[in-house]
Amino acid sequence: MKNPTAAMLVIGDEILSGRTRDSNMHHLAVQLNAHGIDLKEARVVSDDTAAIVAAVRALAGAYDHVFTSGGIGPTHDDITADAIAEAFGVGIGVRDDAKAVLLGFLEARGAEATPARLRMARIPDGATLIDNPISAAPGFTLQNVHVCAGVPRIFEAMVASVLSTIVLGEPMLSQSFRVDLPEGDIAAPLADLAARFPELSIGSYPFNKDGVSGANIVVRGHDGAAVNEVMVELGHLFAEATS
Repeated sequence: MKNPTAAMLVIGDEILSGRTRDSNMHHLAVQLNAHGIDLKEARVVSDDTAAIVAAVRALAGAYDHVFTSGGIGPTHDDITADAIAEAFGVGIGVRDDAKAVLLGFLEARGAEATPARLRMARIPDGATLIDNPISAAPGFTLQNVHVCAGVPRIFEAMVASVLSTIVLGEPMLSQSFRVDLPEGDIAAPLADLAARFPELSIGSYPFNKDGVSGANIVVRGHDGAAVNEVMVELGHLFAEATS
């Protein structure tokens, strides 16, 4: 059985402007890789309803899961929930279960339940809540789209919550082999290896360090024996050019 596939949609003007450096995509890629879900695509869009709707529809139709980050806070430019509702043609409003979670969190801290804060309890019709143990305001899943906060530690907690509820695949295994030769010198034997092991991903990532040109060859796949076999062959091929 093939592994489930996934895409990520990062939402926010602050990412596109360079004001904020995104770390959520890296975290998601690591987690999905470890849990046997193949991350196939990532997009970044601005805080624009039409852009979010178009991206959600495209990605949701192409992959088993879509993870979004950003735009579900209390301010006027947090429009992700409304855009998700529009993408699926459903209504949206403050939902009792989400409101109860949020009110409990606020009351425990003596904070006021302002209209702005209650915006975070607006959930599209038919969605299920994603637990947020950090700040209580929930994310949600609608069909195959998992809508998460943009704040990294909250995003990470929500991803963990989602992964505990969905079907997982076989984790991807990975090993790396350093060769102190330019890529042009290793291209032909690597192409031969890739042709002989089509079930594996064999990538070459060049570097130049301390005057040495070389490449890190990364071998990835679900078959550990095949990955090990390629590593052994790399050792034979480039025995005199490793460090």
